[in-house]
Parts: sequence; structure tokens; C-alpha cells
Amino acid sequence: MRIRTAAEHATAALADDAARQTYESAEEVLRLYRPVMRALAAAAGPTTEIVLHNLDGADVDLGHTIVAIENGHVTGRSVGGPSTSLGLDVLKDRRGDHDAYGYTGHTSDGRELRCSSVYFHNAAGDIIASLCVNVDLSPLQQARNVLAALLPPEGAAPDAPREHFGSDLVSVMDSMISDAIREIGRPVESMSRDDKITVLERLDQRGATQMRKSVEAIAKRLGISRVTAYNYLEEARARR
Repeated sequence: MRIRTAAEHATAALADDAARQTYESAEEVLRLYRPVMRALAAAAGPTTEIVLHNLDGADVDLGHTIVAIENGHVTGRSVGGPSTSLGLDVLKDRRGDHDAYGYTGHTSDGRELRCSSVYFHNAAGDIIASLCVNVDLSPLQQARNVLAALLPPEGAAPDAPREHFGSDLVSVMDSMISDAIREIGRPVESMSRDDKITVLERLDQRGATQMRKSVEAIAKRLGISRVTAYNYLEEARARR
């Protein structure tokens, strides 16, 4: 499930407010919501564009609908600039419910936006203005790509070396035991006898059982006795 941004939550709240009220003109909407636009832009940061469009009147010029804008660098627009392609749909049905949240948009240079739009109506029910929030996702996508490049690929080769770090050999061994337990996919309390033998088998294959007092440490982590741990280790070696 996708999580809404703070700006989207604020836009949804504005939509609830707009749905309960009517406005005489786009100028009234501008007067009431201009401070809100500034607050949203300040809170959301420079990658979030806030735009107010004037859609009032019978002959709306979609090439010049923007009456207020914050962070216009996101789409390269300014006051006096155009509507988007959605303006055409709105003007075809001026009394419809066109509010939408978290839909995808694209800039002319190919960047992906996450968009939300709220529409304001007059007493007759006609749409006269819209408030749009457009979040530029490219910085997040770039950050995701950097992290993806740093993280190990999924499905890495099973024979790839495993390296454990610690301030001493005890902590290194403990890390190796934790890794083997984690691979089973269930807590120690829910492990079967065979699961615990598998833990010892993997630790033996990785050389952990060669460390001093390793079997005792493994036994303690698995909640079994030292004698049982040695018996499990013998069974694990017999499997190979």
C-alpha cells in the first residue's frame, strides 16, 4: 500500500473543506487559499509544486489558467501559465467530482510526478478553480537507485562469501550464529529438531564450529544442552 505524503494529506483535508463550501469566484478562492499554498510549499519542500488554476467563466483559456504558484520550477510554469491535459476533461463536465489523489503525471522532460487535485465549485455547482499538488519523484528515484546499487542483489549466488565483523572473535561468532538462525526463517522457540541440526550444519560448513567454545555458544542460542549440540553436529556431518 502506498503511503500518502504530508502534502497529499493536507490536500485531502482541503478537498473535504472545499466539498462543504461554495465560492463566488476564483478570486475568492485565491484570497482564502494563497496562504495555505505558501504553507504547503514551505512544509513539503522545493520538490513539491502547489498551483491554483482559475477555471471560472464560460470561455476559459486553458493556455493561461495559473493565478498562483509555488515552486514552479518543478514543471517550469509561472503565473499566467497553462492548465494541464486534465483541464479539458474538467471543462467537459464542470459539475462532476474530479478530485483525485496520488495519480501519476509527467513533465515535458520526462520526470515522473505524483499529483493530487482539488476542485472548487460556485453556488450553482460549477467548477471555478482548482488547487493542484505536484511532487517531483526524480530525487527519490535517484536515491533509490543509489541504494539499490549499494545493496547486495536479490538471489545472490549461494556460494558467495559471507563476511562477519566484530570487535572480537566472540562477537564474530555470535554474528555467524545469528545469521544461521535467521536463515531458518522462524524464531528459535518455534524451531524443530531438524531446524536446529540445519543451523549446526551451516555453521559447521562456514567454519564457525572450529572456534573455541563455539558449540557451547551455539547450544546456548538454540536452547539445547552442550551434549545435544554435539549430537546434532554429528548428525549434520553425517548428512554430507
